Amino acid sequence: MTAEFLSGNRLTLLNSGAEYFPALIKAIDKARHEVHLESYIFEDDTTGRAVAAAMAHAARRGVTVRVLVDGFGAPEFAKRLQPELLAAGVQVMVYRPEVARLRLRRHRLRRLHRKLAMVDGEIAFVGGINIVDDSDRPLEMPPRYDYAVRIEGPLLQPMQRALHRLWELVLWAKLNRRYRLPKVPRQAPKARGEQTAAFLVRDNIRHRRDIEEAYLAAIAAAREEILLANAYFLPGRRFRRALHDAARRGVRVILVLQGRIEYRLLHYATQALYGRLLGAGIRIFEYRRSFMHAKVAVIDRYWATVGSSNIDPFSLLLAREANVVVRDEKFARELRQSLQTAMRQGASELPADCWKRLPWPSRLLHWASYHLIRILVGMAGYGRKR
Repeated sequence: MTAEFLSGNRLTLLNSGAEYFPALIKAIDKARHEVHLESYIFEDDTTGRAVAAAMAHAARRGVTVRVLVDGFGAPEFAKRLQPELLAAGVQVMVYRPEVARLRLRRHRLRRLHRKLAMVDGEIAFVGGINIVDDSDRPLEMPPRYDYAVRIEGPLLQPMQRALHRLWELVLWAKLNRRYRLPKVPRQAPKARGEQTAAFLVRDNIRHRRDIEEAYLAAIAAAREEILLANAYFLPGRRFRRALHDAARRGVRVILVLQGRIEYRLLHYATQALYGRLLGAGIRIFEYRRSFMHAKVAVIDRYWATVGSSNIDPFSLLLAREANVVVRDEKFARELRQSLQTAMRQGASELPADCWKRLPWPSRLLHWASYHLIRILVGMAGYGRKR
């Protein structure tokens, strides 16, 4: 489906939790009518309790507050945070509650992975930042590296529709009639700025490929530079071919990937692709200063995206995701400069022959990891559909 770009928006780039959580809590504290939040992870830690407290206070003063979390990403939420939220009057639901965490079932990885929030239909947030402490890391490590965007303007209308659509779907699945929603206003919010953007989701019905297709179209149109930072990078053949083709026609292709091992199997599988990527002239930087959780890109200093979608089969083929795509030189420049700063301060470029230097047992391990990931995705619900 073609992305619908809307003008008249005001977009604010937020770098990691240090900027995102104060902005989110401030918006909730000022809410007059409605707060609606979705998150993959909602931890019972300092950050999670602060966000939960803000939502509880809003509900007590008469604001309608809705929270939807993922059953796999937030396994302890129902026991630790949900009771206090319900007592305050917050409407809470869990997407696909986990009943057997150690059992691999078909569709197990079809998760709610997007991170969205909307306040009063006037302010919204989209990005890759979960409700969890950035400081959840070894003491010597800086906070995890990620982005979100604060949005005002007409783009809020499709975002509100997406929030309402999933809420209604979960209500229907749970046979819950208590938390019904009002209709989304037909009139879009007033213009608040001059920036043009589109809101994209990935689901398993109407929007299976929207985010991937937006990436592929932008990569195919690139003429100067592709700068892509992604925490979990395991693209399929079409995506890899698009990057290779761009590099062959003279586009600078730069990937900023996770350097620290967070999930060993996925880390090794990603590294199995390094040889061919480097051989095509693509530059790879591994970010090692802290854990990188970003899912962003800037192309030709004009097109940019920030969101929850990784470039891996879990995000592109299974999970529910949400990205904002921006066509604006100012926004793209700010994001590009932020990425370049992160590369200078915390990343190292890999030499072109780094894959060839690996002993054959290591290369075998990496390729075995890659193929095992593909098998697991098929078992979890991907099947034969591409």
